[in-house]
Amino acid sequence: MNVIELDKVSKHYRLGQEDIPVLQELSLSIAAGDYVAFVGSSGSGKSTLMNILGCLDVPSSGRFTLKGRCVTEMSVGALAQVRNREIGFIFQSFNLLSKSSALENVAQPLIYRGMRPAERRARAQAMLEQVGLGHRMHHLPNQLSGGQRQRVAIARALCGEPAILLADEPTGNLDSATTAEIMQLFDQLHAQGHTVVVVTHEVDVAQRCKRVIRLADGKIVSDSRN
Repeated sequence: MNVIELDKVSKHYRLGQEDIPVLQELSLSIAAGDYVAFVGSSGSGKSTLMNILGCLDVPSSGRFTLKGRCVTEMSVGALAQVRNREIGFIFQSFNLLSKSSALENVAQPLIYRGMRPAERRARAQAMLEQVGLGHRMHHLPNQLSGGQRQRVAIARALCGEPAILLADEPTGNLDSATTAEIMQLFDQLHAQGHTVVVVTHEVDVAQRCKRVIRLADGKIVSDSRN
């Protein structure tokens, strides 16, 4: 089953009287359980593609289907529901609430689902234990290392049981040893059946993934298996 299908997806932005193309008729499929890296230099279009895959932006043309549903035809409210229920976001800067504990950060997305506090807490605790941070769940972000903060962010992404984990430069703020630890965690999540999509410019990170899609000038220039 394909979780993601793009059919001739393009994105352009209007600058004065000129249309600036960013993505140009991208077509690809990502199967459930795949482990994919999108790579490319600055200006290649990978950040715009990530925003479209994360339902933070919509294509100018073409069709984007997520789990069999056409995202390009959804309302703003429907897109917000998809982001909350189907996509687990992991960011380079972690995006944690500074005055909330690790447990509270992980449970935060579940508030918008109307989940009861006890159930939210139990789910968040289980996710923190899964990423090896059960003993740090009551610590604030500034009491955690960079790697631990990224593990909290991964636990938060997992908490909603999303269709895909979408990681944008997840190791960009980490040293090489911590990068290896975080990528090992992604390897484990993939082995458990999660669909993992990583946007990165780091060759070592891309080589850990099972499939590498390279972008240049808004086009796919290669699509290979490691």
